[in-house]
Amino acid sequence: MLVEQISVFIENKGGKLSEIADILAQNNIDISALSLADTDEYGVLRMIVSNPHKAKQALSEHGIIGKVTNVLAVAIEDKPGGFASSLNELTKNNIEVKYMYACISHEVGKAIMLLSVDDPIKADSIINETGNGDINPSAIYRIN
Repeated sequence: MLVEQISVFIENKGGKLSEIADILAQNNIDISALSLADTDEYGVLRMIVSNPHKAKQALSEHGIIGKVTNVLAVAIEDKPGGFASSLNELTKNNIEVKYMYACISHEVGKAIMLLSVDDPIKADSIINETGNGDINPSAIYRIN
């Protein structure tokens, strides 16, 4: 399943991550998953949130730049080899994985991985054929 993530570029200095978390909390935006990668000067914070467009707007009002993009959500069997089987399907079909991170899963026996891939629509189709793409959107965005 394709889901929207928000990517935020933040200055690599104390308090910036806390500021972003506070802004999201003040706007009643829930975080389901996140990944933070940094360099000497800046970091890239990628998040799955309950309302990515509202998050982008709220952050923008505080001078923080965000971008909403699609990533592939894969519900894998939470057992040895579960992740490998999904990756093997993508590899067989020449889909390149750029980066990935995990998401909270509330479904027993499933782990959710979020992948940025070079061809999201093709990757989504491939994963859906395996059954690992059958994810309820409320499980990702934490909405009712």
